[in-house]
Amino acid sequence: MKKPKRIDLNLDQVDALLKRVETGSYQEGDYEIIKAMVETIHLLSQSVDQKAASIRRLLRMLFGDRTEKLKDVIKNKDKSLNSDKASENRTDRSDKPKPKGHGRNGAADYTGAEQIKVPHATLKIGDNCPGCLKGKLYEMKVPKLIVRVTGKAPLQASVYQMQKLRCNLCGEIFRAKTPEGMGEEKYDAASGAMIALLKYGSGLPFNRIEQLQGSLGVPLPASTQWEIADAVANKAVPAYDELIRQAAQGDVLYNDDTGNKILSLIKEQMEKDDDFSRKGMFTSAILSAVGGRKIALFFTGRNHAGENLTDVLGKRKSGLDPPIQMCDALSRNLPKDLKTILANCLTHARRNFVDLLASFPEQCQYVIEILGKVYKNDQVTKDQKLSAEKRLLYHQTHSQPLMDELEEWLHVQVEEKKVEPNSTLGKAISYMQNHWKPLTLFLRVPNAPLDNNLCEQVLKRAILHRKNSLFFKTQRGAYVGDLFMSLIHTCSLAKVNPFDYLTALQEYASQVHQNPQNWMPWNYEEAAQKTNL
Repeated sequence: MKKPKRIDLNLDQVDALLKRVETGSYQEGDYEIIKAMVETIHLLSQSVDQKAASIRRLLRMLFGDRTEKLKDVIKNKDKSLNSDKASENRTDRSDKPKPKGHGRNGAADYTGAEQIKVPHATLKIGDNCPGCLKGKLYEMKVPKLIVRVTGKAPLQASVYQMQKLRCNLCGEIFRAKTPEGMGEEKYDAASGAMIALLKYGSGLPFNRIEQLQGSLGVPLPASTQWEIADAVANKAVPAYDELIRQAAQGDVLYNDDTGNKILSLIKEQMEKDDDFSRKGMFTSAILSAVGGRKIALFFTGRNHAGENLTDVLGKRKSGLDPPIQMCDALSRNLPKDLKTILANCLTHARRNFVDLLASFPEQCQYVIEILGKVYKNDQVTKDQKLSAEKRLLYHQTHSQPLMDELEEWLHVQVEEKKVEPNSTLGKAISYMQNHWKPLTLFLRVPNAPLDNNLCEQVLKRAILHRKNSLFFKTQRGAYVGDLFMSLIHTCSLAKVNPFDYLTALQEYASQVHQNPQNWMPWNYEEAAQKTNL
C-alpha cells in the first residue's frame, strides 16, 4: 500500500470536522481528510501486524522455538476437535510404546567403556558344586554387570621418570630404557582426535579447553591445541575430499547456510575499502542422501549455499540423472549452470502462518491443520518403511486431495479479496502460491522430501561452534573447522564413534592417502582389520 497523503490538522480543526460529520454538513476538502485518515489507520494496522510477526521471529531467533508441533501451536481448538483428539489419545495411549531415552542407561549402552573380566576367587568351570556336592559348574552367558564411572581430564598425561645411575668413580651415567609402546610423539593420535571432537564436535573453544585442562593439572595451551588439530586435519584431507566426491553422487541433496565470520577476510575487506565487493560470510551445510547413507558437508567463506553446491556437483559423474535439491526459496540456494530437480521446504511455508496465528487465528489454523495431516501421512510412510515408489503412491492417494483443497483455498482468499495482498497474511499466501510447484514435488517425484529439516539440524553444529567461538581467525582455520565438522557429523549420521574414526585416520594415514574410499566412516573398521592381518 502506498504512503497516504500527509495532512496536518490541529485539535480545533479535528473537532470541527467531527461536528460536520455528525450533522452531515460537509464542506470542500473533508473527503480528502477522511480518506487520508482511513488510509493511515489501515497502514498502521498493517505495520502493527508486520512488526508483531517480526518480533515473534526475533524472539524465535534469540531464544529458539520450544516446539512447532500442531498440538502446541494451536491451543484454542473447537470443543469437538478437542473431544475427538482426547478420545484418540485415550485409545492410542495403551498401545503406544514408551519413548526411548527415559530411565537409566544399561551396561550395554557403555560401548566405549573398558571391559574388565573378574573371575571367581575360589571356583572355576568344571568344579564340583559346593552347594549340592553333586553337580558341575558351568559359565553363564550373562555375567553380573556393575558399572562404575570415574572422572578424568579429557586429555591425560603420563610422566615417565627414567632412572639415572652414575658411577662415583668414573662418572659414567646409566639410564633406564624407554618402556615399549611409549611412542615417539608427545601427543598421540587419540589426543588429536579428542581435541578435534571437543572443539568442532562439542563447540568448546580452545581457551576453554585450556582452562579445563589447567585446572585438572594437565596443561594444554590453546596454541598447542591448534597445532595438533591442524596436523590431524592434514592427515584427514584425503578422507574429506573423498567424502565430498561421494556426496556429489547423491540422489537427494539438502542445502542451507547461516552467517559466520572470518577475521582475516574482514581485515582484508577493510584494507581494500571496496564498496562493490561481497562482504557477507557464510557457513553452508550440504546434506547428501546417497543410497541408504547420509553425508554432511560444511563450507565456510564468502560463497552462498548455491555456489558451494555448484562446486560439489562439479564432481558428479556424467550420465547420472539430476539430483533432487531441497532448500528454502532463497535464490542464493540454487546452483548456477547445473540442473537439479528443485523442491522447496514446506516447513518454511508453514512457519509463515505459525508466526501470524495470533493475528489471523481462523485462516492460519486452517492451513496448519491441513499441513499437519500431510505430515501425518508422511510419518505413516516412514513407520511402514515404504519404498520410494510406494511412498509416492501413498502421498498421491492421501495427501494430494489435501493439497488440492489447500491450493483452492489460497486461490479463493486472493481472488475474492478476502485478504489484503500486501498484508502479512497476504504475503504468506503469496509465498505458497509462488512456490507451489517445488513445495509439492513430493506428490510427483519419488523420494522427494517434504522439508529441509534434516539440513537445518546439520547446520546447528556450525551454529553451536559460532555461539561459543564467535568466529574463525583465518581461512585456514575455517577450512579445518569445516573438515572436522563434516567428518564428525557424518560419523554421527552413520552411528559411528567419531573419536575412534579420527584416531584411525591418523594411525593409518598412509593407507588413507592411497585409498581414501576404503576409509569412510562406514567401512574404515574393515579396512583397518585387513591392514593388520
